[in-house]
Amino acid sequence: MHFLDHNEKFPPISEADEHGLLAIGGELSIPRLIYAYNHGIFPWYDASQPLLWWSPDPRMVLFPENLKVSKSMRQLLRKEKFTVTFNKDFRAVIEACAEIRRAGQHGTWITQEMIDCFGDLHELNIAHSVEVWEEGNLVGGLYGIYLEDKKVFCGESMFTRASNASKYGFITLVRKLKEDGVKLIDCQVYTQHLESLGAVEISRDQFLSFLDSPA
Repeated sequence: MHFLDHNEKFPPISEADEHGLLAIGGELSIPRLIYAYNHGIFPWYDASQPLLWWSPDPRMVLFPENLKVSKSMRQLLRKEKFTVTFNKDFRAVIEACAEIRRAGQHGTWITQEMIDCFGDLHELNIAHSVEVWEEGNLVGGLYGIYLEDKKVFCGESMFTRASNASKYGFITLVRKLKEDGVKLIDCQVYTQHLESLGAVEISRDQFLSFLDSPA
């Protein structure tokens, strides 16, 4: 396991362990985050842990053209059940994601430091948010990192306060990204929910080929 000094570079991705953990420590800075996402690495830890950096193999991804939309979701979309906006209130979205408690998870991995850093990335037009509204209330949303030059969107987290709200926002985002020519949406790790939407696992090497980053 590689322990990073404050300004030390990441080790080769091939040195990640069987769980995808690549390195521990270093600083959570804007330059490091930009480098990490451009090279298939992301931070994931909670307030009780040191800074952990991951690059799992296999990698869960969604090719926009393979998006699966259920009959019930198609009906909600046709009825325009919710209103969806982009980058209208990034801070509210990431803070809501931090507040959601998930099964098997102790605390949140979206620490205050993470909120502040991603807020700075949003100001740089690198971190993007999707807001889902119902009668003027924010009822769902998600955020992620948009590597626009590589046509890759890295999904980070989502939340919902109303049935199907986050899925509604996700589907709307994927359709928009497809129109923008995005090749791949990085979902990081497997979940049944992502699989139901059309996401699949690919090798880390294949994922890195979309980033033009050697393993």
